[in-house]
Amino acid sequence: MPESTDTQFSSAQVRHLASLVRIELTDSELEEFRSELASILSHIDALSEIDTTDVPPTNNGADLLNVTDADASRPSLPREQIMANAPQREDDYFRVHAVLDQS
Repeated sequence: MPESTDTQFSSAQVRHLASLVRIELTDSELEEFRSELASILSHIDALSEIDTTDVPPTNNGADLLNVTDADASRPSLPREQIMANAPQREDDYFRVHAVLDQS
Protein backbone atom coordinates (compact mmCIF):
# COMPACT_ATOMS: atom_id res chain seq x y z
CA MET A 1 0.00 0.00 0.00
CA PRO A 2 1.26 3.50 -0.78
CA GLU A 3 2.42 5.66 2.04
CA SER A 4 0.25 8.60 3.05
CA THR A 5 1.24 11.81 1.33
CA ASP A 6 1.74 15.11 3.10
CA THR A 7 -1.64 16.86 2.89
CA GLN A 8 -0.47 20.25 4.12
CA PHE A 9 -0.19 23.11 1.67
CA SER A 10 1.72 26.31 2.17
CA SER A 11 0.03 29.63 1.46
CA ALA A 12 2.42 30.06 -1.48
CA GLN A 13 1.31 26.73 -2.98
CA VAL A 14 -2.37 27.64 -2.67
CA ARG A 15 -1.71 31.08 -4.17
CA HIS A 16 0.15 29.43 -7.05
CA LEU A 17 -2.72 27.01 -7.63
CA ALA A 18 -5.19 29.90 -7.55
CA SER A 19 -3.14 31.76 -10.16
CA LEU A 20 -3.13 28.69 -12.41
CA VAL A 21 -6.93 28.55 -12.35
CA ARG A 22 -7.07 32.35 -12.54
CA ILE A 23 -8.94 33.09 -9.34
CA GLU A 24 -8.10 35.72 -6.79
CA LEU A 25 -8.27 34.77 -3.12
CA THR A 26 -8.46 36.96 -0.06
CA ASP A 27 -6.32 35.92 2.91
CA SER A 28 -9.34 34.34 4.62
CA GLU A 29 -10.29 32.46 1.44
CA LEU A 30 -6.70 31.30 1.10
CA GLU A 31 -6.79 29.73 4.56
CA GLU A 32 -10.18 28.17 3.83
CA PHE A 33 -8.86 26.64 0.61
CA ARG A 34 -5.75 25.34 2.38
CA SER A 35 -8.01 23.48 4.80
CA GLU A 36 -10.32 22.19 2.07
CA LEU A 37 -7.44 20.96 -0.11
CA ALA A 38 -5.92 19.16 2.86
CA SER A 39 -9.28 17.51 3.56
CA ILE A 40 -9.71 16.41 -0.06
CA LEU A 41 -6.23 14.88 -0.19
CA SER A 42 -6.83 13.17 3.14
CA HIS A 43 -9.86 11.44 1.62
CA ILE A 44 -7.81 10.45 -1.43
CA ASP A 45 -5.14 9.01 0.90
CA ALA A 46 -7.85 6.96 2.62
CA LEU A 47 -8.99 5.61 -0.75
CA SER A 48 -5.45 4.61 -1.64
CA GLU A 49 -5.42 2.26 1.37
CA ILE A 50 -8.20 0.10 -0.14
CA ASP A 51 -6.98 -3.22 -1.53
CA THR A 52 -7.89 -3.25 -5.22
CA THR A 53 -5.80 -6.26 -6.18
CA ASP A 54 -8.77 -8.23 -7.55
CA VAL A 55 -10.54 -5.26 -9.12
CA PRO A 56 -10.08 -5.09 -12.89
CA PRO A 57 -8.98 -1.74 -14.31
CA THR A 58 -11.77 0.32 -15.83
CA ASN A 59 -12.10 3.70 -17.44
CA ASN A 60 -15.88 3.90 -17.22
CA GLY A 61 -18.36 2.33 -14.81
CA ALA A 62 -21.09 2.12 -17.43
CA ASP A 63 -21.12 0.08 -20.61
CA LEU A 64 -21.32 3.03 -22.98
CA LEU A 65 -20.49 2.99 -26.64
CA ASN A 66 -19.59 5.89 -28.85
CA VAL A 67 -22.51 6.72 -31.07
CA THR A 68 -21.51 8.56 -34.19
CA ASP A 69 -23.31 9.75 -37.28
CA ALA A 70 -22.07 9.03 -40.74
CA ASP A 71 -19.61 11.65 -41.92
CA ALA A 72 -21.71 13.08 -44.72
CA SER A 73 -21.45 16.46 -46.40
CA ARG A 74 -24.55 18.65 -46.24
CA PRO A 75 -25.29 22.30 -46.92
CA SER A 76 -24.68 24.73 -44.07
CA LEU A 77 -26.81 27.69 -43.04
CA PRO A 78 -26.42 30.89 -45.03
CA ARG A 79 -23.59 33.10 -43.70
CA GLU A 80 -25.91 36.08 -43.06
CA GLN A 81 -28.27 33.91 -40.98
CA ILE A 82 -25.36 32.71 -38.85
CA MET A 83 -23.83 36.17 -38.45
CA ALA A 84 -27.21 37.76 -37.56
CA ASN A 85 -26.79 36.56 -33.96
CA ALA A 86 -23.14 37.52 -33.56
CA PRO A 87 -22.73 39.93 -30.61
CA GLN A 88 -19.68 41.43 -32.32
CA ARG A 89 -18.75 41.03 -35.93
CA GLU A 90 -15.74 41.91 -38.05
CA ASP A 91 -16.43 41.42 -41.77
CA ASP A 92 -17.56 37.79 -42.05
CA TYR A 93 -16.02 36.70 -38.73
CA PHE A 94 -17.15 36.55 -35.12
CA ARG A 95 -15.23 39.08 -33.01
CA VAL A 96 -14.26 37.56 -29.66
CA HIS A 97 -12.04 38.59 -26.74
CA ALA A 98 -8.56 37.13 -26.76
CA VAL A 99 -8.51 33.98 -24.62
CA LEU A 100 -4.75 33.79 -24.25
CA ASP A 101 -4.26 37.38 -23.11
CA GLN A 102 -2.09 37.39 -19.96
CA SER A 103 -3.33 40.75 -18.62
